[in-house]
Amino acid sequence: MRRLINFSAVIALVALAASCSPKIAITAHRGYWNCEEAGFAENSIKSLELAQKNNLWGSEFDVHITSDLVLVVHHDRDIQGKSIHTHDYADFKDYRLKNGEKLPTLDEYLAQGEKGGTVLVFELKQQYDKAHEDYMVDKSIEALKRHGLFDPKKVIFISFSRNICDRIAALCPGFTNQYLSGDMSPDEVLAKGVNGIDYHYNVFRKNPGWVGQAHKNKMSVNVWTVDKEEDIKEMVGLGVDCITTNEPLRVRQILGGKEKKY
Repeated sequence: MRRLINFSAVIALVALAASCSPKIAITAHRGYWNCEEAGFAENSIKSLELAQKNNLWGSEFDVHITSDLVLVVHHDRDIQGKSIHTHDYADFKDYRLKNGEKLPTLDEYLAQGEKGGTVLVFELKQQYDKAHEDYMVDKSIEALKRHGLFDPKKVIFISFSRNICDRIAALCPGFTNQYLSGDMSPDEVLAKGVNGIDYHYNVFRKNPGWVGQAHKNKMSVNVWTVDKEEDIKEMVGLGVDCITTNEPLRVRQILGGKEKKY
């Protein structure tokens, strides 16, 4: 006699499996800047505000240090031909972002970060020497504490610099600390005391087993900067934990119920 299939039970099991599948976070690359409301201004305070308003899990930003030791939020090493490293903050007083904002200091940026609604994905940029990198890490931690943001639930750290990652590992135990360069396997990164990786999607495309290796090591896995639909779907298929993108709403649409919210 054939057994009758209990379709209700099957549907319930499918629903349970879907609810238990890991969700994927979205991080807005340099904030949610790629829209008219932000004035298409990367690393602007408005781009962070929009990431918060849209309930994106994370908002990434970049930090450099000026010659007079002011921490500023900016991606490139130069601003209008002037090296941030060799110029005082006052030398950039007339510089404006695309939306008219002035170059934000870290403190000004973190004042918006205090309002919550998104994890701050804090990239400390490589500097010209170890001393400046160490100072930048120390002052960044002080700034986060000053703004009530020195909390593993509120901020994670990323960097291309192994020295910066090593210093964060020593000074910020319990925080997510991701290496960006993509030139080391998860096993090698973990051996250095760093607990996460954040690699370009082409690195994972060439080394798809690294996602599973990282998860086996209980490491977090982020991927950057993923904007095209086919690339987004490929990274979702690999099982990354977070996708950093200039197109957060496109990733949201693709993820649907699989999106991890703040």
